[in-house]
Amino acid sequence: MSTTKKSTKPRKASKGAADPALDADWEVAPTQALRVGPGFDLAAFDRRSTPGFAGDKASGQALVARHADELSELQERLFAEGRAGGSRSVLLVLQGMDTAGKGGIVRHVVGLVDPQGVAHRSFGVPTPEEREHDFLWRIRNALPRPGYIGVFDRSHYEDVLVARVDELVPPAVWEARYDEINRFEEEVVAAGTTIVKVALLVSYEEQRARLMERLERPDKFWKYNPNDVDSRRKWPAYQEAYQAVLDRTSTETAPWYAIPADRKWFARLAVSELLLDALRGLDLGWPPADFDVEAEKKRLAAT
Repeated sequence: MSTTKKSTKPRKASKGAADPALDADWEVAPTQALRVGPGFDLAAFDRRSTPGFAGDKASGQALVARHADELSELQERLFAEGRAGGSRSVLLVLQGMDTAGKGGIVRHVVGLVDPQGVAHRSFGVPTPEEREHDFLWRIRNALPRPGYIGVFDRSHYEDVLVARVDELVPPAVWEARYDEINRFEEEVVAAGTTIVKVALLVSYEEQRARLMERLERPDKFWKYNPNDVDSRRKWPAYQEAYQAVLDRTSTETAPWYAIPADRKWFARLAVSELLLDALRGLDLGWPPADFDVEAEKKRLAAT
C-alpha cells in the first residue's frame, strides 16, 4: 500500500480532455441560473431552454465527460469518509412527470460514479405497511447512510403531487404536508446530508412525442405504462401542483432547481453540474490512516 500523500484537490483534466474553455459556456453558474426563487412562473418556463449555458449539445456533452473524473473522485472521497466514521452524505431528489428523464439522469449522471457508493430508491404506490405510518416514514427509512450519494427517483413530493391531483387524501391533509416536508428536510440537512432537489420539467408536446416513441419501438414497450396517458389527461392539475411545490418548498436549506427537460443533453449536464457543486462544497479530503503506516510497511516487507 502506497503511503504517498494524495492531494486534497480534485484531479485536473488530462491532456486529452475537452478544452477547459468549455467552462466559460456557463455564463451564469448553474446553482444560480437554475435555482427556483420567488416569483418563479412554471407556465412561462421554456422547457427547451438552456438557462445560463451558452454552449451547444456537443460542448455540453464534452463538459460532462470532462468533469466525470472529478465527480468520481469526490464521490470516492465521500465514501471513504463514511467508512472512516464520517456523518455526511448527499441526497439527489429527482422529481418530474412521466418521460421527464429521471431514468436517464440515473444512467448517464449517477452512472459516472462507483455504484457501491450509491443508494438508489424509487417510490411508487405505498405498500400496506407504509400506509400504516406517516407519509414520511418510508422516506426516513430510505435516507442515505454516511458516505453515500442517495438518489430518490420520485420522492416524498409524490404526497403533495399525486395525492393532491388524484384526491387520495383530503385537501387539509396534503395542505399541511408542505410545512412538514420543510421541517423534515431541515432535520436531514442538520444531520449531515446535503440535499439537491431537481425538478425535471418536460413540455406537454415533448412528453407526447416520447410516449409515442415508446409505442412505436418494440425495444421501448417495456417503458410504456397505460397509466401515463391517464396522468397526461390531468396535465393542468399537475402543473398547478408542481407550481405549489416549487413555491412552498424551495427553501434556503433545500432549494429546488428547475431543469428544462426537453433537451436530454442539457438536463444531464445541469444535474451533473449541480451534483458536482454539492460534492465540491463538502471540501472532501482523504481520511488519515488509523494504523501505523511505517510499522505496516516493515511487516509487509518481511513477508
